[in-house]
Amino acid sequence: MPAPKHGTRTSPDRAASQPSRPPRPFALWREVLTAYAAPALTAGAAGVVTGQRDLAVAACTSIAGTSAVVAFLVGTWLRHGGQPRRWTLTTPRGVLTAGLVITAVGAAALLGWFTAQWLPAHTPVPTTPWLERLRVDLPVSAALATTIVTLRWRSTTTA
Repeated sequence: MPAPKHGTRTSPDRAASQPSRPPRPFALWREVLTAYAAPALTAGAAGVVTGQRDLAVAACTSIAGTSAVVAFLVGTWLRHGGQPRRWTLTTPRGVLTAGLVITAVGAAALLGWFTAQWLPAHTPVPTTPWLERLRVDLPVSAALATTIVTLRWRSTTTA
């Protein structure tokens, strides 16, 4: 059997000979769209497959909506008007991501608690299962969106 030619799919040095492509530039609109579509499709499909109507509805509302809003806020903050803050570029990627995730999850958890607990107790809004879902949906969505946007942003920037 003859040896494969250089540059064919079976050549072991093919990957080494290919120039590495730079990452696509960070486009906030694309990150927000992805942050909405990905959880809406995955959680929505899971809700349909398992017969959980409330999950299918929440997938397109509280889950995907929170992800899109958080992606927009975190992406806007990271871009800082086109001039990123110096410390966001020099801080190790994992530390930056963890710090932003903790902040976003804390804010989302407070908002979820406020909406599910405080609002029905102090206003005519009744307690519903949908409001109770926010205690989990908001922080989980915030954690995922913040992690993905921060890592994606850092992969497109240089110190």
